[in-house]
Amino acid sequence: MITLYFYISMVVLVLALLISTFRILREYERGVIFLLGRFYKVKGPGLIIVIPLIQTMVRVDIRIVVMDVPTQDVISRDNVSVMVNAVVYYRVVDSQKAIINVENFHEATSQLAQTTLRSVLGQHELDEMLASRDTLNRDIQTILDQQTDDWGIKVSNVEIKHVDLNESMIRAIAKQAESERERRAKVIHAIGELEASEKLSAAAEILSKQPQALQLRYLQTLTEIAGEHSNTIVFPLPIDMINSLRENMARAEK
Repeated sequence: MITLYFYISMVVLVLALLISTFRILREYERGVIFLLGRFYKVKGPGLIIVIPLIQTMVRVDIRIVVMDVPTQDVISRDNVSVMVNAVVYYRVVDSQKAIINVENFHEATSQLAQTTLRSVLGQHELDEMLASRDTLNRDIQTILDQQTDDWGIKVSNVEIKHVDLNESMIRAIAKQAESERERRAKVIHAIGELEASEKLSAAAEILSKQPQALQLRYLQTLTEIAGEHSNTIVFPLPIDMINSLRENMARAEK
């Protein structure tokens, strides 16, 4: 009876070893195989063989990981405190480096992204953070991709999501924008006055050469005034007419 139990136990043990020998890796998984503690090779996907007690396997997911970078308190180059968060897209391109060269590549990438975000944004002014996000995204992505290359990580994209300001800074920016609009309005008004004065000067020079044209312009102005249905119309007398009356009166007295 004892011998029977022993044989049954041996058969179950052998079956268990055989079952554990075969592993199935999905299309997006890779297996890093260690032989007696030393790196052997990377296997997968599909059905692979791992020899029990001699070989061990570590699964690695090679899909793109979307990592949310926690909100960071950043001091800009012009000494403005802002709260910034971002999102990083990366994937494992070398499973061997991701397992051997770093203890936890997800945590390492997260910490590196936080420090790089603070470092890069701290070199720029607030206006650049608000208006040049595409440039900042590329700078952060380039730095992260270079530093994670030894970990077998490829950082494909970085996006700054929010740049939060305190209430006092929002009011200051609003005042700055209002002042800028007023400045532009004054400049546009001054340019308009300059162009109008140039046109009026040219028109006066042309009218001075032809007195008849001045009279026609005078009559046209009266026509425009009459068309406005005003109750009172002031009819100014031309200087030429007054001078002509004076000359006639002087001749009559003689």
